[in-house]
Amino acid sequence: MQRKILWLLLIGLGLSVLILYARHDAGTIGRLSTDDFASLVAKIAFLVFLGGSVLMIFRESFTQALQAVLFWIVVALLLVVGYTYRFELRDVSNRVLAQLVPGRAASLGARTVEIARGRGGEFSITTQINGARVPMVLDTGASAVVLTQDAAKAAGLPLEILSYDVSVDTANGRTRAAAVTLDRIGIGDIVERAVPALIAQPGQLRTSLLGMSFLNRLQGWEVRGEKLIMRGYP
Repeated sequence: MQRKILWLLLIGLGLSVLILYARHDAGTIGRLSTDDFASLVAKIAFLVFLGGSVLMIFRESFTQALQAVLFWIVVALLLVVGYTYRFELRDVSNRVLAQLVPGRAASLGARTVEIARGRGGEFSITTQINGARVPMVLDTGASAVVLTQDAAKAAGLPLEILSYDVSVDTANGRTRAAAVTLDRIGIGDIVERAVPALIAQPGQLRTSLLGMSFLNRLQGWEVRGEKLIMRGYP
């Protein structure tokens, strides 16, 4: 049995090498590139080797050996299917995670993201500001992106030299904020650079706001039911 598995493995590897050689100039084999196909063959060969080892270990019990071989065959098939449809599965997993994790952006294609409405009725959005993870709330009534002191510190902004000389109106009345320019704001596949923003004074703001200075940079955005959809320029 062990020799048969070895011969089958060698024949399979030989056929795979011939296919790779024949399709080398084309660059693809079915839906896979030749590099991806070679990687997949190596993984399947490894799994078959493991299956053969299991068979050798349990050669005293035919039932156990058969179960082990069938198990590894199923694993190999799942690997092939998962590898072939890896991009589709990634999109599905992103959509599921976007529903389960508040603020997570699901990609809908090139520079298009979707965010589910939170339990409180607002759109909480996880952004990357200058490389730092910053949770924000969508606020179309805010003329600019507004950061809390903690968010500004996480983004590496120089808090010690800021000048709070910009008058702003809030729900609690008029206050002042500091004007800055953010090097980078990212939401999923959408990235905008040199975005004007404000930094609230200490204790003036609980959550950072994603305002119009970012939204106006987009090709478009809209709310569809319980989903916020943003589209950046190509």
